[in-house]
Amino acid sequence: MPTPHASRRTSLLTPFFTTLGIAALLALLAGCWTTTTKTNAPAAAPQPAAVPTPSGPAMVAHNPLLTPSPLPYHLPPFEQIKDEHFAPAFEQGMAGELKEVDAIAHNPAAPTFENTVVALERTGDSLGRASRAFGILTGALTNPNLQKLETELSPKFAAHRDAIRLNSALFARLSAVYDARATLGLDPESARLLDRYYKDFVRSGAKLSEADKTGLKALNAELAKLSTQYSQNVLKEINASAVIVDSREELAGLSDAAITAAAAAAKTAGHEGKFALRLQNTTGQPPLNSLQNRAVRERLMAASLARGSHGGEFDNRAIVSGMAKLRAERAALLGYATHAALQLEEQTAGSVNVVNKLLAQLAPPAVANARREAADMQAMIEAEHGGFTLAACDWDFYTEKVRRARYAFDETQLRPYYEIRRVLVDGVFYAATKLYGITFKERPDLKGYSPDMYVFEVFDADGSPLALFLGDFYARSNKRGGAWMNAYVPQSGLTGDRPVIGIHQNIPKPPAGEPTLMTHDEVNTMFHEFGHALHGMFSRVKYPRFAGTSVPRDFVEYPSQVNEMWATWPEVLKNYAKHYQTGAPIPQVLLDKVEAAAKFNQGFKTTEYLAATLLDQAWHQLKPADVPAADGALAFEAAALKQAGVDFAPVPPRYRSTYFPHVFAGGYSAGYYSYLWSEVLDAVSVEWMKKHGGLTRANGDHFRNTLLSRGGSQDAMVMFRNFTGGDPDITPLLKRRGLESTAK
Repeated sequence: MPTPHASRRTSLLTPFFTTLGIAALLALLAGCWTTTTKTNAPAAAPQPAAVPTPSGPAMVAHNPLLTPSPLPYHLPPFEQIKDEHFAPAFEQGMAGELKEVDAIAHNPAAPTFENTVVALERTGDSLGRASRAFGILTGALTNPNLQKLETELSPKFAAHRDAIRLNSALFARLSAVYDARATLGLDPESARLLDRYYKDFVRSGAKLSEADKTGLKALNAELAKLSTQYSQNVLKEINASAVIVDSREELAGLSDAAITAAAAAAKTAGHEGKFALRLQNTTGQPPLNSLQNRAVRERLMAASLARGSHGGEFDNRAIVSGMAKLRAERAALLGYATHAALQLEEQTAGSVNVVNKLLAQLAPPAVANARREAADMQAMIEAEHGGFTLAACDWDFYTEKVRRARYAFDETQLRPYYEIRRVLVDGVFYAATKLYGITFKERPDLKGYSPDMYVFEVFDADGSPLALFLGDFYARSNKRGGAWMNAYVPQSGLTGDRPVIGIHQNIPKPPAGEPTLMTHDEVNTMFHEFGHALHGMFSRVKYPRFAGTSVPRDFVEYPSQVNEMWATWPEVLKNYAKHYQTGAPIPQVLLDKVEAAAKFNQGFKTTEYLAATLLDQAWHQLKPADVPAADGALAFEAAALKQAGVDFAPVPPRYRSTYFPHVFAGGYSAGYYSYLWSEVLDAVSVEWMKKHGGLTRANGDHFRNTLLSRGGSQDAMVMFRNFTGGDPDITPLLKRRGLESTAK
């Protein structure tokens, strides 16, 4: 997880996020998107019929988006919000913000920090309120009405942002304040706000000629349109690519619950009596680790790898090629060598060279480890007289076999101890209380957009109200894949707003009456996303521009990755990992096996991630003339993987170019490396936590005071050094991933 997450407005976003599809844009505005989740694909959900959009005074008078929510903490009133409310709310919101901006730009008074910068920070309240609600719903509960509207809105929002960022009169006032910054006596956060606004405008093209501004507007509008189309194609292709299996016998190895779910999915899709294995967004698919039928595994992997690249209405090859070229053209227009150079300038890594060096340092040992892991599995195949060479479809299946043989356990042994509510309350919340003194009270009187959601009020250590927390954990066919955090209401010192934070996963919902038993990976993801939630809930900044997770892309995942350490911390694990039927604690012998296997399969995990990261960089380090046409997109992908030394067929990229929404429909373009860079920081921080006593209030308060509460109000690496007392070091990461012996 990605991200300009707590922005109150759409028009004054950090640069270039209006090139996202509006759904992905707004979901990511206040959300952090993790890559660690492995879930079964969601069950089908009914899609509402199209609803006509009413207009006129009666409609406006009852539009809950046009006024602040009366609910506690200004929680969006989801039960009242209808699809038809969004179009007029956006129309009025954009018009209102442009009016506010025009008043700032043409203020007859001399420009000052208050009447220009702070005034800008206060604009767009109504638009931000509607935008956040729209982004939440299009990410987690979309429908044809919202998809149609997001297609229409994408270029409009790009134009709206450009109308502000490319406003010459406004930029002249901002420049005057910026030029006088040394004489203004601003406090550090205010000085940083001025600096960020000025740079945002410059990076958005404020210094371009009028002719070049016109060209930039066209590029932004086209990119917004393509990104939305890409995002919608990914979701539709997932739902259209389920593998249909004729008999229950072909699903040998799957649990009864998984087979029942597959039968229900097939029935919903019109294949009653058969079984449908629905896909999730990543290349790897959860059934692959237990399906005994190799032919079915082959079909499932083939369907996954082919998404977006086999023709048909959801093919994304032309969009990938088109977006890469448009991004490269825009970078050149703004004076940068490549889109990657433009994006990385504002990240903590700082440059393309730094990122390339990091990836080059890790790729050889990662692939070497993956090849050793593959050799172990091939030996097992031969011992069983399998008669085939290990392929991508076999990796997870034989990984589990090797794991069982080497460590005498498989991950299914853990699931009875991971009941969802106990993990949340006795695990995630318990760790937070121990670290930070915060407490949680369930609020059944407050509702989300789905009846399955949890709502808790969060109180600080002194008993004062801190935030609202919402959890949306179950998969749906109209919910995007993966896991993420949203700021439903960002913290603001200007308005006094307390944060409302939600986290979202895609855990398969069990049949009625059965418990939700999580995988180890899903548990880890819940702790990860709650780390983002803490970042949002602890925010204590004056300006919402800096609230919560509004930090550089390659820093945003760092605090959430630190929070993962508590998932297996002995005191925490023993508090929540109890058998769902008997309440018996997880056996110590099983915990010992979990710890012993911690570095197992890290060659695969690192290589699949690096392969996707390298694809992201390959596309975005191109100049316009070098971008391949649509029919050469897959050949370019293959060549890029080979050149980087990660073209190992049994380990395909975690995402291929045609289903990689992080970078083609999200905020991670040229930034998918962020998870790895954040893990470098995380690994150092975990070592610091362990050295200083682990799960203690002193450690939690230090992390909160030096980093979590400060959002983006300070330089990211200054905050890191204030917390750890030192500089980043890759050694702890190499040790964690078992790569230290092969890295040179």
